[in-house]
Amino acid sequence: MDIELLPGDEWPAMEVADCEFPRLNSHQQGWLQAVCRGLSHRPYLLVHRSDRGEVDGLLPLAFVKSLLFGRFLTSMPYLNTGGVWAADPQVASALIDRGCRLADELNTRYLELRHEHRVEHPKLNAERTDKVHMRLPLPASDDELNSSFKSKLRSQIRKSGDFGLSLEWGSENLLADFYHVFSINMRDLGTPVYSRRLFAEILKAFPEEAELCVVRQEGRPIAGALLTHLNQISEVPSASCLRKFNRTNANMWMYRNLLRRAIERGSQCFDFGRSSRDSGTYKFKAQWGAQPHPAIWQYYVRKGSPEDMRPDAGGKQKLVELWKKLPVPISRLLGPHIVRGIP
Repeated sequence: MDIELLPGDEWPAMEVADCEFPRLNSHQQGWLQAVCRGLSHRPYLLVHRSDRGEVDGLLPLAFVKSLLFGRFLTSMPYLNTGGVWAADPQVASALIDRGCRLADELNTRYLELRHEHRVEHPKLNAERTDKVHMRLPLPASDDELNSSFKSKLRSQIRKSGDFGLSLEWGSENLLADFYHVFSINMRDLGTPVYSRRLFAEILKAFPEEAELCVVRQEGRPIAGALLTHLNQISEVPSASCLRKFNRTNANMWMYRNLLRRAIERGSQCFDFGRSSRDSGTYKFKAQWGAQPHPAIWQYYVRKGSPEDMRPDAGGKQKLVELWKKLPVPISRLLGPHIVRGIP
């Protein structure tokens, strides 16, 4: 057996149909390229070959480096999933072995693998399981989906019809409006905003599979989302609604249209993203019928602790409150330089 270290722009096809550690949407070639270009990270791809020379394992990695936070090796930044895609535990272990050596070579604080299935490995010395993926199996028709909603949910959606909302689908033509909403909402949450370039790279990498949704009131963008359709799964990596328009139920109406769009695109599952159990976002997603699925982030820690990077760690809450007070143009200027260094 052999492992190759590729620069990230070469992506051999896996030649094993049944894998014990299955392919996730983050294992699409376009994601590694888009995320690393959009966030200015160095991409790596570990490829495992069997004795017959067949590819039976992959591990995409991004080298995250910043003056503020240090150096990390992550699979995959921005996305909720990553880690190994492997035929069996032996292949998974070999890939992680090489990933740990690469983390040593690059002198990182830790290697982070965003798994959904735990991989037993002696060097994985920490893990996080405090969040879950919220996913909804989709029926064949939108009418079936609508009939599954409770009356309170349907009532909230109907109320949005009183506010003259309109919805538009597009790609780069809607990027300015989407980013306007997204960047304001991130500032209001006290979170540094991703660069506009990241979303442009995602749209470029997935011209048929990624699209933007923008909700307007009297022509003004008030909500927006990035929606991807890959492997019969529709996923919302980023979505936002301006707080001052919460009374319009624009966010509810937007998600109702995202779900309709997913069914139209032939998806069998809608991935709402990760949430902490019983949090506000967890309850929002659960009301649509989404069910929790494990998110098992495993680490090879060399220095410090993964907990240091959490927003509520080490007095960071004060920085969150300070960030909320920044003018939006300043948050747009500073945010991308900060958040790109957070794994």
